[in-house]
This record gives sequence, C-alpha cells and structure tokens, in this order.
Amino acid sequence: MTATAGPATAGTAPRLGLRQNLAQFSLLVGINALVGGMVGQERTILPLLATRTFGLAAFTATTTFIVAFGATKSLTNLATGALTDRVGRKPILLAGWLVAVPIPFLLIWAPNWGWVIAANVLLGLNQGMTWSTTVIMKIDLVGPARRGLALGLNEASGYGAVSLTALATGAIAAHHGLRPEPFYLGIAFAGLGLGLSALFVRETHGHARHEANTTRAQTDANDRFGVVFARATWRDPTLSAVSQAGLVNNAVDGLAWGILPLLFAAGGLSVEAIGVLAAIYPGVWCVGQLFTGAWSDRVGRKPLITAGMILQGIALALMAAATGFGPWAVGAVLIGAGTALVYPTLIAAVGDRAHPRWRATAVGVYRLWRDTVYVVGALLSGIDADAFDLRAAVWVVAALSIVSGVVVAARMTETHPTGG
Repeated sequence: MTATAGPATAGTAPRLGLRQNLAQFSLLVGINALVGGMVGQERTILPLLATRTFGLAAFTATTTFIVAFGATKSLTNLATGALTDRVGRKPILLAGWLVAVPIPFLLIWAPNWGWVIAANVLLGLNQGMTWSTTVIMKIDLVGPARRGLALGLNEASGYGAVSLTALATGAIAAHHGLRPEPFYLGIAFAGLGLGLSALFVRETHGHARHEANTTRAQTDANDRFGVVFARATWRDPTLSAVSQAGLVNNAVDGLAWGILPLLFAAGGLSVEAIGVLAAIYPGVWCVGQLFTGAWSDRVGRKPLITAGMILQGIALALMAAATGFGPWAVGAVLIGAGTALVYPTLIAAVGDRAHPRWRATAVGVYRLWRDTVYVVGALLSGIDADAFDLRAAVWVVAALSIVSGVVVAARMTETHPTGG
C-alpha cells in the first residue's frame, strides 16, 4: 500500500500506509465495531419501547430520541474535529468511551421517556467523539493512496456491528422482552471499548503532521477554524456538495431508524421480522463498503456518490409503494447498496480535498452537517407521518435523496487523481 512504513519510534518519522500501520489500524477497526454496536442496541428496540412501553402515540414524540441524539452528535463532531487537531486524538477517544458507560443502564432502568432522551444525549456525545476520532486516526495512518479502502473498512466495521446488534437485540427481545436483556450487549461494548482504547491505542496526530510536512497539498494550509468552516460549508463547491450529500444521506438513515420500524409494525410484522429488516439495510451497507471504498480509489469519488444518492431515493420510493416483508427486504437491500456507495466515499473526498493541517477540522464540519439532519430529518419525518401517514415521510426523503445526487453531479469536482 504505499508510502513510507509503520509506527513511529523515538527519533524516527512516522511512516504512512495501511500495511505499515496494520496493527494499530486493525485495532481501530475493532474499536469502531464497538462504537457501532452502541448504536445498534437501539435500532430495533427504541421505536417499539416508545409505543409499547411508554405509550407515545404521536410519531413526532416517538422520534425525539433521534433528535436528541442527532443534535448532540452533530455538535460533538464539530468540536471533536477541532479538538483533535489541537490536543491529539487519543484523549478525545477515551472521553467518548467514558460517557458511553451509563447509556445501557439508563435504557434498562428508564421509568419514563425523559431517561431515554438523556441516554441518547450521551450516545450522541459518545458517537461524535469515538467514531469521528477513529475516522481521523485511520486517515492519519494510511496516507493518501488507500484512503478510500481505509474508510470503507472503518465504516464497514461500524455498520456491520450496527446490523448484527440490531439483529441480535430483535431476537433477544422476541424471546425475553424489550428490557433489560437486549441492552446487556451495550454494557459489554462500552467496557471493551474503554479498556482497549486506554491500554492499546496510540496517538496518531504525528502522522498527520508528517504528511503535512512531506506532501504538496493542493489546498491552502490556513487552519483557522472560521476559514475551514466556511470552506467546508459553502465556499468550496466540492466540499459543500459533499456536505449536503452527507446531510441527505443521514436523513435516509434517520428515517430507517425512527420511521421504517413503525411502518413495518403497522404492516403486521412481528418484532423478530422487524429486527431482520432493521439489520438488512446496515448489513448490506457494511459488506458493500468493503468494496466501494477501494473502488473509489480506482475510479474516483464523484461517480459513486452520485449513483448512491440516486439509488437510495429509488429504493425508498419502492418501500413507500410496497407492502410486505419481501418487497420491504428488497428495498432495504437497495438502500444498503446505495449507502455503501456513498458513505466511505464522502469522507474520503473530504480527506482528499482538505489540507493535512486542517483535515480533522474539515471532517468535523462535514460530520456536523451530516448528522444535523438527524434532528431535521427526524422532525420532518415525524411531522409528515402525523400530518399524513408513515408512507408520506418515506416519499419525502426519497425525493430529497434523488435531488441530492443531482446536486453532486452538478457541483462536485473529482477529488481523487484516478477519477479526474
């Protein structure tokens, strides 16, 4: 895989490359799987807890846990990107795991929905610090040549864990009830994540500084926060196109998390069947990313992002029009395939475009806008579902995804030399 070679030792420069840093990279892949598992414990269970345990009738109220999660995570992403450029990666990773420890206990013991909201505020902090940091650390380690592959592996590990945990909690809930047994997995994930991060993860900020000092970046090295924020949000057409695509992509994910399980339940499916459908989408997403990240290293980022956004929209339209486990399963597969095309490729494009000196901050800004839509999307989906029906919410997000793909095609400039 390229560049220079493995972990730094005293008196030697850090060495960039996937093969050269394989042990630390593999450890971070495993830790990100635990990060994904923290979200996966909720995917099947919380929408059902809202209606069956806490008696929430309005869909807008049901999706409040996603609003709390998304608002906290998006702001934490922004702070994490800037902080890791200033204080290092590992301290932020450890802080993220510390706040994860109470989450499963709050969900197990919650006497009212307010406790669930509080747990999801902590989950947003956990995800914003841990997932963002593992992304940044992998970008640090591998250098530019295999960035798509590295991020495909990272996102595959995280969303593979989301899928498997959603499947497992659905099966556990079908046999033991919605609480407490499904959340025992979260207790194990938090303990393992904290222990592995504290004992075995090494700081990677030096790798980013080494890349900044030894490569000729095409972008300005000015790393002032306000300048970077403006670039990633509106001034740079490519970064702004990537940010809006990330935002709309997570509207799809928020819909899949908060609304689709309720649509499946309204269609008469069992808890176990809902768990299977909740697992198919991130499962296909997970496996697909093992290939799409590396594929974008060969053909470029823009074609995959454009096609993936449009495919997600078509898949959601199918789910809105169809009824029954079979057609919904097909739709879930197609949504997963579209997301696999998009997800690692968007972050790789940010890594391509940003200067190494402000890359972590740019990733934080991108992830701010991407995860803000958990708030907007959950509220929009809940309002649409209350005002019209669940299918109307699916149709709206389907249209947004297709429009987003068109925006990428019109505004984005290819960021990877192979696809130029």
